[in-house]
Amino acid sequence: MPEPVSPHIRDYTEADAAATLTIFTDAIMETAAADYSAEQLRAWARPGERDLTSWHGAMSERNSFVAVAAGSVVGFSDVTGDGFIDMLFVAPARGGRGVARALLAEALTRARVAGAHELTADASITARPVFERFGFEMYRRQEIVREGVALANFRMRKAL
Repeated sequence: MPEPVSPHIRDYTEADAAATLTIFTDAIMETAAADYSAEQLRAWARPGERDLTSWHGAMSERNSFVAVAAGSVVGFSDVTGDGFIDMLFVAPARGGRGVARALLAEALTRARVAGAHELTADASITARPVFERFGFEMYRRQEIVREGVALANFRMRKAL
């Protein structure tokens, strides 16, 4: 079993753009590879096609935050004022060490402070067990389309 880490959680900054984009791409292409086809992975991650300026803009709009361990960004997430988590990604080398749990705990805290009554997320097949271990329940299977390719995911929720 991997050694647990206790990451420091802080707000996302522009300096985190490259690290978070790499984590996003690697987590999809490596971690999710057990659950999705190569075509689905490419459509979802679009490796090498995203630019840092657009990525940073989207991350900033989502009020993202990052997990830092040993001086490096090892994961990131976000949460809206009404409790929707759009992204939760952990560097593949740091999976299974508590990074996702720390990010979800931060999302929960931020959602409560904002007055949300529940957390919701559209979790991938790969992420569903992570959300379930944190107390989320799946209430709807969904099929989304990215770059013309269908991918399954699950609408998850947790009452606050």
